Amino acid sequence: MSPMRRDLLSELPWLKAAIKSRLWQPIGMLVTLLCFVLAILAGAVGTPAGARNFAIVFVWIVWWGLLIVGLIPLLGRLWCAICPIPAPGEWLQRRGITGRVPGRLLSLHRKWPRQLRNIWLQNAGFLLVALFSALILTTPNLTAWMLLGFLLLGVLLSTVFDGRVFCRYVCPVGGFIGLYSLMSPLELRVKDVRVCQQHANKECLVGTVCSYGCPWLVYPGTLRRNAYCGLCGECLRGCSKDNIALNVRPFGSDLLVAGERRLDEAYKALIMLSCALLYSVVLLGPWGWLKNMANMRSITEWGLYALGFLAVTLLLIPGCFMAITTLSRRLGGLRTPLARLFADYAYGLVPLGLAGWVAFTLSFVLVNGSYAVPVLSDPFGWGWNLLGTTDFPWQPFLMLALPALQVATLLAGLAFSILIAYRIALQNSVGSYATQRAWWATLPVALFMAAVTFAFFRLYLG
Repeated sequence: MSPMRRDLLSELPWLKAAIKSRLWQPIGMLVTLLCFVLAILAGAVGTPAGARNFAIVFVWIVWWGLLIVGLIPLLGRLWCAICPIPAPGEWLQRRGITGRVPGRLLSLHRKWPRQLRNIWLQNAGFLLVALFSALILTTPNLTAWMLLGFLLLGVLLSTVFDGRVFCRYVCPVGGFIGLYSLMSPLELRVKDVRVCQQHANKECLVGTVCSYGCPWLVYPGTLRRNAYCGLCGECLRGCSKDNIALNVRPFGSDLLVAGERRLDEAYKALIMLSCALLYSVVLLGPWGWLKNMANMRSITEWGLYALGFLAVTLLLIPGCFMAITTLSRRLGGLRTPLARLFADYAYGLVPLGLAGWVAFTLSFVLVNGSYAVPVLSDPFGWGWNLLGTTDFPWQPFLMLALPALQVATLLAGLAFSILIAYRIALQNSVGSYATQRAWWATLPVALFMAAVTFAFFRLYLG
């Protein structure tokens, strides 16, 4: 094992026992599913006032804040292990919730189409949600319908395909969690690849009497990145060789895995960075007319807004980044094909993109987070006072420190992104003076990243 990695399962036997148990994941799913159903009900029949409705406050403030600021940066895809959306479909497949039921999964056992074994559907799904986000984030019944739609689609796909096809290839949230989990200091890997190569049974894929094969359709023996591992622990429960490790490692390690960079993920990095910037402009900026367009004051205005949003996200920013990549290739004298270099450099945007989302999230979580306290007592906005907290006043937190927190977050993301871009340029530099070539190649990419960071500063600091 690399000296930069420590196996938590070897150092913490209680953690290994907990993950191997078949109880922790269903319990987590049941808790989140209860909250999920409550959000759907509150959104459907509760008050239309978003600040008093459980669906808006706990989905788009509490859950989103925990996900972006804490879970993804520190724990990667751990949320996916207890996500309620695939739970009903997975339990139907397995014909149970906790124990391992003998026999094949209950589905039609169809194969997911090869041409869709990527995250392009997730990219499209995220953009579709993004176009309506100004409405969804403030309208409880729209949030309820969206959540219910995800739940039903997850169940439907589980009846046709084995495993978590919805999570792996369809879920709009799963796409960006997978991308940003590349930054996480937590990884599940095998201890020794040679053990897997010499072991014929492959319990991690086919399952055992006490475990299922990987529901994410991943083979741990060749797993090198976090992007498609849901941290469910099935491979740990099934491995007869005790060859599974849960490592703590340096932040962003997966961004430097050169052999598995892909164009669909590269576009996800660009989409996420673009949307973080555009969300800040539309939802936090001083341009009320733009917010009115996003809120669909009229179909014509919203159509213009949607066209502009898609043009910036899919054409303008990727086009600028392609031009920057072309300049970098020439300055550094790199021989890597342009399309390949474009995809490689896009992974350098991941730290800055995550920092942008953290800064954006802090701006409304710290302002609106106190709404969660009264909503706990009155989730439907019907005048209840179940826990005695209904009269808790709205109060923003750390407002004086907010600009400093945003600046520090964005500067850290910029510095990390420039470092990753340089190391990617170094991977693509060959021959004599490779280091100097990499520095020259990094320069235009770093300037692009700095320009994006400056745009965030202008929005947050004025």
